Amino acid sequence: MSSDPPTYESATARLEAIVRRLDSGEAGLRETLDLCREGRALAEFCAGELDAVAAGLQELRLDDLVARLERGPGEPGPPAPTDDDAPF
Repeated sequence: MSSDPPTYESATARLEAIVRRLDSGEAGLRETLDLCREGRALAEFCAGELDAVAAGLQELRLDDLVARLERGPGEPGPPAPTDDDAPF
């Protein structure tokens, strides 16, 4: 991997490459150990990225709720988000 911090997408692509290499059965003992260590670090990175995104989405939902509560009943505002508005 490059010296730039990984992105979620680059980390998952590397994880897929690691799995393919391990599944091939061609990696030696030392390489297998190194790949497993790298894979674990990448999986932890990806989990952290997903947690950060989930927290950000939750914060946005809370901000929307606060805004709706501050407007009060009957005051116009943007429609409530639906599942169709989800980015995933």
